[in-house]
Parts: sequence; structure tokens; C-alpha cells
Amino acid sequence: MIASLRGTVVALGGSRAVIDVGGVGYAVTLTERHARELHIADSVLVHTALIVREDDMSLFGFVDEIELGLFELLRSVSGVGPKSAMGVLSAMTPDSIARAITDDDDAPFRAVSGIGPKTAKLIVVSLAGKLMAPAAAKTAAQDAPQSASPSTEAALVAALTGLGWPERTALDAARTVVADEPQAESAALPVLLRRALSLLGPGHSRGDVVRGDRS
Repeated sequence: MIASLRGTVVALGGSRAVIDVGGVGYAVTLTERHARELHIADSVLVHTALIVREDDMSLFGFVDEIELGLFELLRSVSGVGPKSAMGVLSAMTPDSIARAITDDDDAPFRAVSGIGPKTAKLIVVSLAGKLMAPAAAKTAAQDAPQSASPSTEAALVAALTGLGWPERTALDAARTVVADEPQAESAALPVLLRRALSLLGPGHSRGDVVRGDRS
């Protein structure tokens, strides 16, 4: 699995960038906002999700692990594929997504191209309780300063469910790993993921192959 790329931007077109890493060019689909911020010859680090289908492999890139975690959470919603998830992340910031979920407001999602009313409502219902609006997150952090941010736990849960683990199992493992790691908020997601997988033990991933985009 390609978890991240660090290299030089050698081509840009729309929301697609080619990043040269040690002489190998990786084509990466970015959010429109992210792509607009890049220029040819920029040195970049992008966090990535590799989507494997029967006839294609696509690499999606994100500015940080929070965006990557949101991408995986959005894809966990029935009817939302990679393209639709990228559309949401292009149109909305992580904070605005969390606020809409917390407020049970599907209007911002309905405004995203390719997201219909039913899917917008399903996003809000499916992700309820998995994201916390910025103001609420700040209050929670003040009340429990030793706890990692909700985004850390959510990103870890998304990664585990993306690998095929049941949501309840993934949530229990994520909470255990975060509770056992004092520096969980600043730890890299791959490090926390390895610890969670070690805790869960051997298992078979049901998320290695994605058939179709469902968008």
C-alpha cells in the first residue's frame, strides 16, 4: 500500500498531478483546492490512498491525514465512491464537513456536484457521532487534555474499516491504541495503524479490491 509520496511536481492538469519520486512519476488525483495550491517544481508531501479495482489502480492524494481519514469515512457511506468523496473534500473543508455532520445539516452536501439529496442525507446519518465540530472538539480537549483529538481516532477507524474490519471492532481497537499512546495526536497514522493491526491479530482484509466507483 502506498501511504504517502514525497517528491517533485512535474505535471499538473485539473485535479491531477504527477509527482516524481526517485525518477518514478506517480499520477495522483487531488482535491481541486489542493491542486490549485501547487506549481510545477514544487517539493511536496502528500498522504495517499490507493484504490485497486479489477481493471485499474488509482492514487488519491491529500494534504494531511485528517483529509485522508475523511476520505475513507466518506467512502464508507453507501453510494459514495472515491470520486464523490473527492468532490465533497473539494467543495468543503474538514471543519465545515464536521460542523454539517454535528448540526445534522445535509444542505452543504446537497450543494456538492454529484451528491443527490438521498446520498447527502445518508452521509449525515451514517457519519453522525464519528466527527465533532471544531467548537465542540475544542471544549472536549479542554475537558480531557490527555485525550487525542477525535480526528485521530476517526482517521484510525476509517483506515481499519477500509481494510475490512467491522466498524465496532475497528472503533474498539482505535480507542485502545489511542488510550495507550500518550502522543497519539502527534503520531503518524501508519504507526498507529500498525499498532492497531498488531492488537487485532491476523485477519483477512475485505477492502483490498473496490469494484466500481458507486459515485
